[in-house]
Amino acid sequence: MKKNKRIQSITNKVFGYKLSQTLPVILIFCGIVGFVASFILVQDHIALIKDPSISFICDLNPVLSCGSVMQSKTATVLGFPNPLMGLASFTAMIFLGVVMLAGAKMKKWFWQLYSLQMVGSLLFMLFLMEQSLFVIKAICIYCLTVWIVLILSSWYTVLFLIENKTIKIKKKYAKWLRFNHGEVLVTIYVILLVLILREFWYFYGPKLGF
Repeated sequence: MKKNKRIQSITNKVFGYKLSQTLPVILIFCGIVGFVASFILVQDHIALIKDPSISFICDLNPVLSCGSVMQSKTATVLGFPNPLMGLASFTAMIFLGVVMLAGAKMKKWFWQLYSLQMVGSLLFMLFLMEQSLFVIKAICIYCLTVWIVLILSSWYTVLFLIENKTIKIKKKYAKWLRFNHGEVLVTIYVILLVLILREFWYFYGPKLGF
């Protein structure tokens, strides 16, 4: 019985705390990092409009090249710089994290709407990933930063939505996801890393001695 209670206690915690306590901190952290990255990208877009020949400090090599990404049509796929959406989205994320940290309890309909927004953000992120890796053939460091924090915040938001029954799955699957939350997140990041290395192996392979 004691062993079962200990396992249940571990399962119900993320980084040693209840998910309801951890998620606000994750949202605030990811929101700040994402906002800063988006703000820098907006500034760089403005600089690019003023001087199309400008080079950026994040143009490190043929692969890590912010300029190549920002000069592509994908950078303004909706007619305006994509980072403007990031500024709005990450500002909302920070605000949500703060009010949750203050003890606010959101209604189920709010989380349903937020989950739709989150799914939309993830789908758009996947589209930008696909364009960056397989069409533009370059990666913007700030865009990569946004991908990382969006994956992190979305994953733990999904776990929270499962916990508050906004997303309904079988109890055994919910427990497994909570117990293995770190492993699942690392697996997602490893998949992203493998995709990057696979696509740009011509550049990184020789540097790694292959």
